Amino acid sequence: MSKPIYVLSGPNLNLLGVREPEIYGYETLDDVRKLCEARASALGREIVFRQSNHEGVLIDWIQEAREKASALVINPAGYGHTSVAILDALKAVNVPIVECHLSNPAARETFRRKTYVSLAANGLVSGFGAASYELAVEAAAGLSRQA
Repeated sequence: MSKPIYVLSGPNLNLLGVREPEIYGYETLDDVRKLCEARASALGREIVFRQSNHEGVLIDWIQEAREKASALVINPAGYGHTSVAILDALKAVNVPIVECHLSNPAARETFRRKTYVSLAANGLVSGFGAASYELAVEAAAGLSRQA
């Protein structure tokens, strides 16, 4: 079997379903995990699904993905707008990267319209709520087959 797709989520995503549900929806992070697992399974793939509020932990997982993942889906959350360190880690990854956001950052505050992650990502899926993750897993699976 091929290497798993890593699905990493950044700060505050552990609060999905209760934090600003009018923006992020009512699905919990566990609901999102189940959606990702189902989509990956339908594609004959497995995922490693993780979330952290800590930048260094996310960087450690990104570096781990260099060797252990076939592709990487990342929702950097607020770190996308601030973390050059995450960008640098992503630039060292030699697998396809799909950036993912629940909301549509381009339709929100000006500071959310640019992310450092986009500079390293092969593509971006945003604005579809929890389904953004499913679509990102599908894209990552397709990209990893092409790599």
